[in-house]
Amino acid sequence: MQWGIPASAAEGIQVETNQARIVKLPRAADTVIVGNPEIADVAVQDDQTIVLTGKGFGVTNLVVLAKDGTAIVDQQVTVSRQTVSTLRVYRRADVQTLSCTPMCEAAYLSNSEARSDASMGAQ
Repeated sequence: MQWGIPASAAEGIQVETNQARIVKLPRAADTVIVGNPEIADVAVQDDQTIVLTGKGFGVTNLVVLAKDGTAIVDQQVTVSRQTVSTLRVYRRADVQTLSCTPMCEAAYLSNSEARSDASMGAQ
């Protein structure tokens, strides 16, 4: 069983909105940078483990530097909308997202999702 994903994943890192992903680093990190913090956020667990959280859907990047300034990680991060047990209802200009686990109720929307739904309704 593998806990987390290796930092050297060639295809980049995928995470869903409102979900966290553990990223294991091959050596100690000194600096952690996220290109767009509205899309993803990081929390440093220890010097070789970070927790990446999807905040809004889109693409950004994650850069982790060692103390000597060399890049440990330089990966694209893709954050997608959660689709498991989710239902979207479109009524004219209104978009409603429901979480059906197992009963369908209004789902929590991140700021990014709320802006997207509002702009889709305005079209």
